[in-house]
Amino acid sequence: MLRYIYANELSDHAYLADTMFRDRATQFHTRLKWDVTVDAQGHERDAYDNLNPLYVIWQQPDGRHGGSMRFLPTTGQTMVNDHFLHLTDDVAIRSPRIWECTRFCLAPDAQSRIAAALMLAGGELMRAFEISHFVGVFDARMVRIYRMIGANPDVLGQSGSGKDSVAVGLWEYDPASRARVLQKAGLSSEVSEHWFKRAFDRPVILPSVAKTAA
Repeated sequence: MLRYIYANELSDHAYLADTMFRDRATQFHTRLKWDVTVDAQGHERDAYDNLNPLYVIWQQPDGRHGGSMRFLPTTGQTMVNDHFLHLTDDVAIRSPRIWECTRFCLAPDAQSRIAAALMLAGGELMRAFEISHFVGVFDARMVRIYRMIGANPDVLGQSGSGKDSVAVGLWEYDPASRARVLQKAGLSSEVSEHWFKRAFDRPVILPSVAKTAA
């Protein structure tokens, strides 16, 4: 199932949080050889985990982490603005309607549909909070995953080539893409919206409906 959990709530989900940070260490440190910090608990964490981000987490039936993403509003500190301005021609991306998405992580035994479920959750956030775009840094391995899900970003800038390429991308909400992602995730709209409402005690509202009501 999809869980939406702020960092200050992770202590209420100790096993889920522990396995998420351990899977991040496995993916980013052990497998991808990124220059990241792994602590004595085997957790991969960075400074942005201390800014009370919102985590979208796929929780396996046994309570373990299956996959996750991390979200922060671009009105505060973000990885894109702090470390990757060279990919955006030194233009900082800051807007209350743009959030940064980072640390897309899948557990070693994750099914492919979990990646689609995470992208679906991102779309639910966009719908509910009237977010126009997500921005994020991604490497070459993610291109195949985005293509498989049907959620390709608009590339704002890129460096390197082949497997060593790194890019900044921008995602926009698209109802047609949501339908495709629902199918890839093997989920119904009703189930996805139920999980969201349970987390935030508010329904998912289409941006056009929200604007009309306002």
